[in-house]
Amino acid sequence: MSFIITGDTHGTLDIGKLVNYFNEHEGEFSEEDYLIICGDVGVCGFSAQREAETREIIRSFPVTTLFIDGNHENFDHLNSYGVDEWNGGKVHIIENGIIHLMRGQVYKIDGVKFFTFGGAYSVDKIYRTEGISWFPDEIPNREEYEEGWNNLERNGFEVDYVLSHTGPREVVAEMGYGEMSDDEIELRRYLQRVADYTDFKAWYFGHFHEDTEVEDLFFCLYDEIVRLPE
Repeated sequence: MSFIITGDTHGTLDIGKLVNYFNEHEGEFSEEDYLIICGDVGVCGFSAQREAETREIIRSFPVTTLFIDGNHENFDHLNSYGVDEWNGGKVHIIENGIIHLMRGQVYKIDGVKFFTFGGAYSVDKIYRTEGISWFPDEIPNREEYEEGWNNLERNGFEVDYVLSHTGPREVVAEMGYGEMSDDEIELRRYLQRVADYTDFKAWYFGHFHEDTEVEDLFFCLYDEIVRLPE
């Protein structure tokens, strides 16, 4: 059983990295292995055609695909799916083999614990249309923040890996990004509290369209594809 993690795929725009990866590793994986995408996926996209094309490509992968939400998702569509429980946490099962890992959840998948917290602020929302290509639900709400903290507390603030879309405040600052909006300030501060209070082996996130490592513990992914040690 393997876990493969990467950053944003933006529908079909940046999914070629995964197509190439699985072509290069043909025969190495099965549906018992997991691909995890750290947000901005497009499984629930802004156009029906692009969404269908994205899902068709993901279906071709030999693995089970898991994803957290970014900021560029169709949240009305994503949240229209029923909530199920899977490996200890809440999920949206989009279809067989494609699963949305919801915010503030702890999953134990084949003995490996993950804490997930999607969402981020769209700096380009001024060019987007609310309810069509931008959704207020991109920013977590109070209940999601509280549920995440309570789930970590129940797990003794100890997991193997943390998955998010944006990053903790201090990590993002070290990467050179200022605090863009009051909304994302709150989210980054929350993630910083998670980082300060939680024991974990590594933290993976996307959002910033670069591959960067901070303190040998936090990994921003975009083109890079990481295979967790087994």
